[in-house]
Amino acid sequence: MHGTKLQMYCSWSHLPDYAGHYVPQLAYTILHHSKNANGPIINLKGIIIGNAVINDETNVLGMYQYFGSHALVSQKTVRQIEKHCDFSLGVNNQSKQCIEASNEVEENIDSFDIYNNYAPLCFNSNLTVKPKKIIHELDPYSDYYVYAYMNSGDAQKALHANMTKLKYDWEPCSEVIQHWADSSSTVIPLLCEFMANGLHVWVFSGDIDGRVPVTSTMPSIDRMRLSVNTPWHPWFVAGEVGGYTEVYKGDMTFATVRGAPSAKLQAQESSFTHYSLPC
Repeated sequence: MHGTKLQMYCSWSHLPDYAGHYVPQLAYTILHHSKNANGPIINLKGIIIGNAVINDETNVLGMYQYFGSHALVSQKTVRQIEKHCDFSLGVNNQSKQCIEASNEVEENIDSFDIYNNYAPLCFNSNLTVKPKKIIHELDPYSDYYVYAYMNSGDAQKALHANMTKLKYDWEPCSEVIQHWADSSSTVIPLLCEFMANGLHVWVFSGDIDGRVPVTSTMPSIDRMRLSVNTPWHPWFVAGEVGGYTEVYKGDMTFATVRGAPSAKLQAQESSFTHYSLPC
């Protein structure tokens, strides 16, 4: 592929919340390698991220505020977290009051899927590798299908994965590595740099995700101090409100996706396939 120019619009909105870090970091690498090359090797046009962690401090506080605003935890508990917890970079020890309030939250949210607040749960993990017939609604068993598939010998062979025969299973969120030493607390400077270099930045937020909710993403964007180019307004799918959007100077678009969970935005997947996205 050396010497070949590719036209690419990096569209990874379907990736998990951590795409808020590794998509901008990958795009940053592409951008700077292209600058150093004799002409763009990959003609990157922009990035799309959904329900993405882009700033740790506002993300954590916004998550608790979302739980409170959706009557999933008490307002008293949220106020205690706002008063006694410090989610700033470098703060490793929290107060007793903060820990108590955080524990109360955990007890209250333990019985539903915070990535999709209103979805049914799966109570039968004894499933086959092959999923059911494809449906547009969220399948609560989908995580088990993925787990079974990714740990099957045939899949790992085809993907050239687990060549060293690890003693533990593949998991979507593994606890094998306990402490990350190279995880950036924010990617806001990268997003600003993309816009300064003429790249489009689209940030989507499914509004029934409680893990990286709209109340996390919007304060994170506020930290960028961008001027509004197109004010907040609804966007539509077949006459129905699909969500709300706001466009900022510098070519950043933020859009909520109504009734959509997490970064997968599964509840609105058909909308993205058949209709124009907000801009």
